[in-house]
Amino acid sequence: MSTSQRGSIRTAIAGVGNCASSLVQAVSYCRVKGADAVGVSFPELGGYRPEDIEIVAGFDVDRRKVNRPIGEAVLADPNCTEIFWDKLDDQPARVHRGPDLDGVSAFMRNQPPELSFVPSDEPPLSKDQIVAALKDAQAEVLVIFLPVGSTQAVEFYAQCALEAGCAVVNGIPVFLASNPAWAKKFEDAGLPILGDDFKAQFGATVVHRTLAHLADMRGVKIDRTYQLNVGGNTDFMNMMDMDRLALKRESKTEAVQAAMDSRLADGNIRIGPSDYVPWLHDRKVAYVRIEGQLLGGARTSMEVRLEVEDSPNAAAMAITAVRCARISLERGLKGAVPEASAFLFKHPPEQVDDPEAHDMLLAFAEDARP
Repeated sequence: MSTSQRGSIRTAIAGVGNCASSLVQAVSYCRVKGADAVGVSFPELGGYRPEDIEIVAGFDVDRRKVNRPIGEAVLADPNCTEIFWDKLDDQPARVHRGPDLDGVSAFMRNQPPELSFVPSDEPPLSKDQIVAALKDAQAEVLVIFLPVGSTQAVEFYAQCALEAGCAVVNGIPVFLASNPAWAKKFEDAGLPILGDDFKAQFGATVVHRTLAHLADMRGVKIDRTYQLNVGGNTDFMNMMDMDRLALKRESKTEAVQAAMDSRLADGNIRIGPSDYVPWLHDRKVAYVRIEGQLLGGARTSMEVRLEVEDSPNAAAMAITAVRCARISLERGLKGAVPEASAFLFKHPPEQVDDPEAHDMLLAFAEDARP
């Protein structure tokens, strides 16, 4: 394995689902393809490349994944994302049995066999055992890829990371980096946290933000807008439960509101997942509509249909965030890291326009060069 002179970035993953599958595939893919890898947002960042990421541990609850090498586990049911790289013999890290908590919803259990989650008969590891597993693996960064709505489970793993001395990259809409109380816990522990909720590489939210910003820049008055999404992966399954959907809707809505010059009234903006279609698997189809007024109040509207493979879209941001977490550790940063989070996440500690956030990220990485 080729790594930079600064060594590999020892990374653990909580939740070995579709996003973890895309991340693990991406690391192995980049190890082989190097500079020829397609679709890498930042091929080199602060002296680190995607292939410098080393997956050293995984945590999951499903019997088809627990106690297997993560290179096998990410290809097991009920994962359904596109397999773009199946040569994963270089991914031997063990998947440990984590606690169920609220990470396994009723929707996840009551599905056809190929879609349903089947909790392992292995006894779940305790908090102390997970902390020990992270320490034994010498993990530096913990990426949280648990199902949407897993508030208890996310906070459990965040606490484990604090006690194990790991930086955290929070990829889902349970607010940690953007929650002052949790950010303070990481600051007090002398550890960085990046988050929350990945803004996909080229997904519905970033496209919606861009169109709204363009309308504002051209003097168009936006009156109302929606973004309606359907998909077939575990997150869309879970978001049929309105209680589990709440933070996701808040995260996506705030990401779009923050991109506009004037906030819309709640009744004039509707953003979030709308239905679960199992045969779509990991494909997400987004419908974006913006209605507004041109000069003199002349009416205008636009509609956009975007279809993406959902998990590689998030993994592209994850391979950037993991490197930013390592850079943050090297610089001794503590608590939330706004300059590394604004471009990568829907609900960062500070909302910043995407072009400015992009420049902030590059400046952050450039400052980290040895």
